[in-house]
Amino acid sequence: MKDLARYSRQILFPSIGEEGQQNMLRSRVAIVGAGALGTVIANHLVRSGVGYIRLIDRDLVEWSNLQRQILYTEEDARGQLPKAIAAQKRLKDINSTVMVDAVIADLNLDNAEELLTGMNVIVDGTDNFMTRFIINDVAVKYRIPWVHGAAVSSRGMFAVIKPGVTPCYRCLFPNVPSGNGETCDTVGVLSPLTDIIGSFQAMETMKLLVGAETTPNLEQIDIWDQSSMQMDISQGRNPNCPTCAQGQFDFLDRSSGHQVAYTTLCGRDTVQISPRHKRELDLKKTAENLRKSGKVSVNEFLLRFSPDDGVTIVVFKDARVLIHGTSDSVKAKQLYAKYIGS
Repeated sequence: MKDLARYSRQILFPSIGEEGQQNMLRSRVAIVGAGALGTVIANHLVRSGVGYIRLIDRDLVEWSNLQRQILYTEEDARGQLPKAIAAQKRLKDINSTVMVDAVIADLNLDNAEELLTGMNVIVDGTDNFMTRFIINDVAVKYRIPWVHGAAVSSRGMFAVIKPGVTPCYRCLFPNVPSGNGETCDTVGVLSPLTDIIGSFQAMETMKLLVGAETTPNLEQIDIWDQSSMQMDISQGRNPNCPTCAQGQFDFLDRSSGHQVAYTTLCGRDTVQISPRHKRELDLKKTAENLRKSGKVSVNEFLLRFSPDDGVTIVVFKDARVLIHGTSDSVKAKQLYAKYIGS
């Protein structure tokens, strides 16, 4: 059994104790998103001794991340490292006894069940509603509790969702909101806020792992105005909810899927293109083919290609692409077809 001395101050807390610590050491947690919330959550859970962490993220470290995404450094941004890999390296330095499984991927209907099942808890470190609905479908279908969190500007919220016990996410938010809404990339976000919300999410995750009572509320905080609100959601289950009442998992339904999915990332002037069928690119060979058309840099995880001064194309091994410099999906499709192929 792993040495418990490093967790001695946590074990002294009566609600955890040695039994709770052993439970955490045996636990498996998936964190979806390794951005501002995800890095805080992962930092706390790894230091607390959660035995296995699966960290799922689709993006790479950029300079604007360093203001609030606490696991990353300037070296990571210069090296254009995928966030999952950069976070994994830092977390292994923090606690080498924890298994950190870094997954460079966009969580979607094709991989969500594979990546999230078998976990004791799923934690939401995402920044978009669609991914949360996918998490909710998997969580309800496989009866996995999950911890929702969101932070933008100076405002944040979190809640614990336990399938069969609490309302599910679709009970609380019946429809995917129309329009883009506010995001960190459009209205900004304060670093202390993401620390606070991520820390609360980590705390609620630890409670789930040791069998303690979790908050019954949707907790909301504004750190600039120093205000908070608690909304009791414990009785909020919708008896007609398509997901938790009717067992209808619309966001995992592949029948409406296309071979390639195009997603405009709100506020980032970026379009993500995700092949529906698994494939793996030879990045070095792809880089060689692209060099005649523009500037190329490549590492073992991704390549960055600039055909002109206005557009940058980031290509991952799984053929997923981020096209920076446009929010026009038609233009993005043209660039994808021209340089990457179908």
